[in-house]
Amino acid sequence: MTQGRHTDAASAGPPLWERESELDVSLRALDDLCGDAASSGSLVVYKGEAGIGKTALLGRVREIASGRATVWSARGGETVTSVPFNVVRQLLHPALLALSEEETREYFGDWYDIAGPALGISEPTGRQADPQGVRDGLVAAVSRLARLHWPLVILIDDAHWADLETLEWLAAFAERLDDLPVLVVVAQRDPEQEAAAVCLEAVAAAARPGTARLRALTPDATAGLTRATLGEHADDPFCREVWAVTGGNPYETVELLAKVQDSDLSPEEESAAELRALNKSARGRGLVARLEGLGSEATRFAWAAAILGTRIDPGLAALLAGLNPEQAGRCAERLRAARILTDGGYGAETALEFVHPLIASAVYDAIPPATRTAMHGQAAWAVTASGHGPAAASRHLLEVHPDDDPELVEQMRAAAREHLAVGAPDAARRCLERALQEPPLPDIRPQLLYELGCATLLTSPATTIKHLDAALDTTPGLVGDLRVDAVCRLSQALVHNDQLEEALRLIDSEADLLDPGPARLRLQAVHFMWEGIHAGEEDSPGRSRNLAAIADQLTGRDNPERVLLILRAFDAMARGENAEEVVERCDRALVNGRLAPGLGWRDPEWGFEVLAMLGSAYLFADRLDRAESLFAGAVREYETAGWSGGHLAIAHAFVGYVHRRRGRLTDAEAFLRESLRLADRVGHGLPMHWDAACMLIETLLARGKAEEAETIADRYAFGPPYPSTIVLPDAHSVRGRLLLATGRVEEGINELETAAKAATARGGHNTIMAPWACDLARALAPTDPRRAAELVAEARVQAERFGTDTAIGEALRCAAALETGQKQLTLYAKAVTYLEASPCAYEHALARVEYGMAARSISELNRGLTLARACGADGLAARAREVLDTGRGLR
Repeated sequence: MTQGRHTDAASAGPPLWERESELDVSLRALDDLCGDAASSGSLVVYKGEAGIGKTALLGRVREIASGRATVWSARGGETVTSVPFNVVRQLLHPALLALSEEETREYFGDWYDIAGPALGISEPTGRQADPQGVRDGLVAAVSRLARLHWPLVILIDDAHWADLETLEWLAAFAERLDDLPVLVVVAQRDPEQEAAAVCLEAVAAAARPGTARLRALTPDATAGLTRATLGEHADDPFCREVWAVTGGNPYETVELLAKVQDSDLSPEEESAAELRALNKSARGRGLVARLEGLGSEATRFAWAAAILGTRIDPGLAALLAGLNPEQAGRCAERLRAARILTDGGYGAETALEFVHPLIASAVYDAIPPATRTAMHGQAAWAVTASGHGPAAASRHLLEVHPDDDPELVEQMRAAAREHLAVGAPDAARRCLERALQEPPLPDIRPQLLYELGCATLLTSPATTIKHLDAALDTTPGLVGDLRVDAVCRLSQALVHNDQLEEALRLIDSEADLLDPGPARLRLQAVHFMWEGIHAGEEDSPGRSRNLAAIADQLTGRDNPERVLLILRAFDAMARGENAEEVVERCDRALVNGRLAPGLGWRDPEWGFEVLAMLGSAYLFADRLDRAESLFAGAVREYETAGWSGGHLAIAHAFVGYVHRRRGRLTDAEAFLRESLRLADRVGHGLPMHWDAACMLIETLLARGKAEEAETIADRYAFGPPYPSTIVLPDAHSVRGRLLLATGRVEEGINELETAAKAATARGGHNTIMAPWACDLARALAPTDPRRAAELVAEARVQAERFGTDTAIGEALRCAAALETGQKQLTLYAKAVTYLEASPCAYEHALARVEYGMAARSISELNRGLTLARACGADGLAARAREVLDTGRGLR
């Protein structure tokens, strides 16, 4: 492969007038790419109105790069924006065709089963795919193929008409270009859709500097192009009129000059008056008239091509136009000669393309509306008859007028299932909404509304609420388990839409209609689950009594009973009841020590919340091994399935917090930062941000990184107003600790007092999950020793009641800090004994260092220093080292 400098190649082909600087940006990027396989990638964006020369620029880049690099090309289309992954499939088509299935599996690795269905090279696994995971899989797959095909150039034309799934992939891929040997060149107009605009803004943010919006040609450039096309004898008045007629639009100028050549018009002032009429034939109605002049067969073939969009299959276009292969071939030739269609392009040499998207739009718009609708219906039939599934036909069915067609409803439902299976929920939503317009038969309507609600559950809680509400209110409506499932999903959407009270009322009203049994028990369990995570619950003790009355009689024979046992265990843990009983209830909710079938991390019936409660109950009851196994299993399950959105973020957060409790602070910080990174990709200000930020702040404080903890708090607005759901660990306690650590003592005390009031309202608290009492006692000790002593005494009572080594040891450590003399040393010695037996290494290290400082013991300080270093508690290690280095009074 020749890899000469771009200055040698830039002169190939006809000149691009007044585009030298824009072209040079891409060519310098190409030089950088080809110069070193280890070079960073780059991205160039060309923006401008229709016909301004973007496609010509991409064509020139392609010409020059073809002799030096592998080139993948694709184009968005106005009529195919609803086809998910359409443009990324175009891009990868040549590379995938060159690989066997075994080779593709090798290059895709673990991402094959996740990204493969989106690319059409493997069957879906059957479960609803996570869109974020599919996006990550595509990024990983293209990244690996990019290294295989170095140097690689990716060209995307008409990106404003690319499908949303491709644009989301492109935005994510652009973030990786620093690590990849690839050049991406994108051409776009300003997008009309907000979602597309957001993605393309993210792409532009990663673009190479130096490119700007393309401008119209100046009169001088237009004159140069005119003389280069028609001859140097074109006079000045004629050239000026060409510019006046076209406004310097390069595409219109080229098309007009082609018409001048075809008409044998002399390029002189006397002919200039005819240019406006000639220009009209190159676009709009003039183009349509010119097309009609080619004959009815050619017109029908062009219409069929416009209906099909991009990468037009000649055989399919012939079938849609009602032509035999010989007739279709003649029509294609006429349309090529008329500069309406062209061969291949964008990596599809056997396909047809419109010469320019302006022509495609003009032809499509010229089809009479009734005919256009009918042709979309025929196209859907033809696509299905050619062996493609409902999803491929659905884009045409979206354009068909509603007509009480039960078959169309079922086709769209089937298409929606296919879209969900490949990670395209927006496409599924469009199909189901179209099916709803048909309309469906009365007995199908509630099922369709249910499916529509489920399709939008992860993307739009408000939309989910509307559809599921309608599904439940429709007569005849949902019945049996499907109705119960719809109620549970609707309650989940209400909770995520900050409508907790409405969710509880819904659950209660539906439960009242059911006889005792598994269905009613499920609704009761969901009711207690939502109440249990409500931070502003008014009658927490009453709820706990009601939950205990039901759950304490259960054996865990089925999943509703197991869920109620988990909820009871979590509630008891949060209230600081006996830890052994907490663990016993958790164990009873398992089957042979494992999650029961139907209660897995990805099972939709109960959701991940109840398993997070199970793991948290183990975690704060000192059964860190069981909590770690449970949460690590969640990470494995989500990663294996390609779920890399909010679910994986939460799993990473809890794994990180298990590390925090074990005293593996460095690992904890890494997991929690990754959790926030994953959560950031899902959205902003979500509940998952609160949990992960809270856990990370507490971890950073344990590491002695108060300034970094404050930065995280500021970044994620960790402060009032607090979310309506509880945060683990207790948000007030952690924020109070942060305020104290950063010198804002009065604010910190106020925050901890707020935590005290919340704990009192709940009727008790776990002193590890909500450690406000000890921090508040230490803060108050200098000014209010009596209140501090009362707080410590109460904390010791609560810790003894809970009964874990960590809780008792921490309460003793706090009590020791408020004493002096031998009593202090005795309390520290007891604290060290308990914490040495606990699984929490950081708390043990902290007690050792404080004991060593109080006792002036070199041996205890050294033991504490060793433990602190092993934990990654840099601040604690520095304190111990400082005391040891001074050596005053040590023995």
